[in-house]
Amino acid sequence: METHPDIVDMRARHETAERATSTPQGQAVGTLAFLTGIYLAASPWITGFNGLPTLAVNNLLVGLAYALLMSGGFGRAYERTHGMAWGACALGAWTIIAPWVVAGDVSTTKTITNNVITGAVALLLALAASAAARAAESSRMHRGAAATRSSWTHS
Repeated sequence: METHPDIVDMRARHETAERATSTPQGQAVGTLAFLTGIYLAASPWITGFNGLPTLAVNNLLVGLAYALLMSGGFGRAYERTHGMAWGACALGAWTIIAPWVVAGDVSTTKTITNNVITGAVALLLALAASAAARAAESSRMHRGAAATRSSWTHS
């Protein structure tokens, strides 16, 4: 059972996830992304536009969703983070355009400045997480291919 191809592949994926998330860069991106999501959730009350309930609720929900996605709240496997990072990219883009598209006239200087800067940071962090996950996965695939070629030459 230990040598079953699915078990071997799962073990290799877990090792890749551990290597990728244990790097200082991976930890920094994850931490900054979590803090960005928490800030976005609290931003209506921090910057003083909680009197605009549509955008305040939007930022609260999007911020919490972003923090959960980027902190690995739905799973610790780093290869899943690649997929979740693309969802987080969409949340970052949504945050940027939200002051103009949510119900009501909420496009004030405070809301636009807050959401554009926070959305851009969220988008960049999600792209960094996606790139790191892709790099870790391609590195794992490259090592797997090299191991396969090595076993062919030793057979």
